Amino acid sequence: MTIEINYASHPETPSVLARLAALKTMPTPELKSQWRDLFETEPPPYNRRFLESRLAYRIQELVYGGLKPETVKRLEALGEELYGNNGRPTRMRADTHRPIAGTRLIREWNGVDHVVTVRAEDFEYQGRPFKSLSAVARAITGTRWNGWVFFGLRNQRGRP
Repeated sequence: MTIEINYASHPETPSVLARLAALKTMPTPELKSQWRDLFETEPPPYNRRFLESRLAYRIQELVYGGLKPETVKRLEALGEELYGNNGRPTRMRADTHRPIAGTRLIREWNGVDHVVTVRAEDFEYQGRPFKSLSAVARAITGTRWNGWVFFGLRNQRGRP
């Protein structure tokens, strides 16, 4: 069952902006009540910030309409391509922080500049392909390294 609300036709209903602003000061039990009203399900056990953002989206979706049908079809096609019919990924998800192909990574080690070229599926170092930056870092240093940390793409805590 889909809930459809058109606040423009209900002048007594608060404006969308007022409803969105009210979410910030609304007590959590009230947010959960709003969730039940707008989604017709029990709220998930996530934090307040999640509830606020999803409720804000849902309020706007109900007033202004959801995604265009062609956008929904495109997303479904992408999901099918990635997950297939069995619900499991058919290929590895691309690293969202991976530099784009053609990027050159330069790292000085023991007084020597080492240049690695990012390619679509791997990394090139000294004319040879490597599957990971960690393999390149090991070839350079002779010891195990997290390649992303070695080349400065992430800090030691794993953050970009």
